[in-house]
Amino acid sequence: MTASTSRRSLFTRFLDGVEKAGNKLPDPVFIFIILCAIVLIASWLCALAGVTAVNPADGKVIAAVNLLNRENIVRIIEDAVKNFASFPPLGVVLAAMIGVGVAEKSGWFETLMKVAVARAPANLLIPVIIFVGIMGNMAADAAIIVLPPIAALLFLRMGYHPIAGMVCAYAACLGGFAANLTVGLTDVLALTFTQPAAALIDDKVPLNAAMNYYFIAASTFLLLVVAWWVTGKILLPRMGQYTPEAGVVTNDDGSVSPSERKAMRAANYTLLALLVLLLILTVPEGALLRNAETGSLIEKSPLMNGIVFIIALLFFFPGLVYAFVAGTAKNGRDISRMMGDSMANMGTYIVIVFFAAQMLAFFNWSNLGIIIAIKGAALLEGQNGITLILGIVALSAGINMLIGSASAKWAILAPIFVPMMMLLGYHPAFTQMIYRVGDSITNPITPMMPYMPLLLSYAQRYSKNIGMGTLIAALMPYTIAFAIFWTLLLIGWYLMNWQLGPGGFIYL
Repeated sequence: MTASTSRRSLFTRFLDGVEKAGNKLPDPVFIFIILCAIVLIASWLCALAGVTAVNPADGKVIAAVNLLNRENIVRIIEDAVKNFASFPPLGVVLAAMIGVGVAEKSGWFETLMKVAVARAPANLLIPVIIFVGIMGNMAADAAIIVLPPIAALLFLRMGYHPIAGMVCAYAACLGGFAANLTVGLTDVLALTFTQPAAALIDDKVPLNAAMNYYFIAASTFLLLVVAWWVTGKILLPRMGQYTPEAGVVTNDDGSVSPSERKAMRAANYTLLALLVLLLILTVPEGALLRNAETGSLIEKSPLMNGIVFIIALLFFFPGLVYAFVAGTAKNGRDISRMMGDSMANMGTYIVIVFFAAQMLAFFNWSNLGIIIAIKGAALLEGQNGITLILGIVALSAGINMLIGSASAKWAILAPIFVPMMMLLGYHPAFTQMIYRVGDSITNPITPMMPYMPLLLSYAQRYSKNIGMGTLIAALMPYTIAFAIFWTLLLIGWYLMNWQLGPGGFIYL
């Protein structure tokens, strides 16, 4: 658009190199298969070399175990299904997806986004789109798919470039993936890999899906302001005025029908009723969802122990009401189909989990995970916490340029980072939050994100010859700004030693 041709050409060549390198990586499923093989071979070599480490927690000597001897090969074969079936993430995520799937497939999420954005005053249009995008990650992938084309239409009505609207919405949805005002599926997904990784050191550390909530809620407002500034000061001037090209259709109004509005109101009232019921069950002394012995809402309470099921219900019932009122479901068979479709979308995740479960089991059996953690902790001993924050953020952001799946990356990194940081005295909630920030900031610009081609197809509705490099160049200011200000918030939070969320601390 208005950027110099030479600068864009240089940047595009760089991105082409990253994309070419990333495309040479195997699918995440095969990455875990390869990692399993690497752990097995490493266990043999390390056992042969007599690799050991002294656990600073109890002074015991931990030796590497050869998993390629007769006894352990039999164990690998016999326990493969057990490793998979007993892996904590599996049931947690699938249970949450039952509710989220109905809310998404019924159309409730889509209608909510359309109405929220369309009702915004003209001078607040941009921050409302950004806010809806950040909040949209509670709807899994729905916001990333639905919001960019809606934002393009609204920007066009306001006289802005429609592709600027798409870029703004996309950056908010993906760059703010670790921010929200609610506890949602992304929190559950993160926990499901943090928990077994923490168990490598101490399986009695209480963890829950809401342990990052205070920080992600504060992050929502920070990113809203930062993205609003980037959009107004950098993106809109860069994109300039829009002149429709020949053959480009721009008359899709993204309207909401009366029946959809009626269904949305019914679903919203259902959600409100459920929230009131939740308050009744949690606020009073001796309430059902409090710990029966201590009265705590956090420590070993039914609320925290059942948070995933509660989240699923908060999505399921409003989605159910919307489906029947709007007519997107006629009977129970249609609702079952929606739940089935949402589970079908989790197929790749389930396959990844199978091999991730084996890899974590191999790490545990071989003692390699704990040995690496102890050695890494020894190297980092005495390092300032700020150094650790910057290192983990940078590494997570860099890996994100080559592997798009957040759960796949955390499945690899959690068994290393979480135990290592625990041995240095840091709570798993803190390590998890550092990773989530690093992972989120490069989400908008990574060519490995499966939604980048979708964004490109949306953009080509308005500019037929637009390329990937132009989109990533437009998204880059968001990544840079998020990286600076979000990391500063994280460092400030650490220095103040504030609690990250219910049951989530900086230190153990």
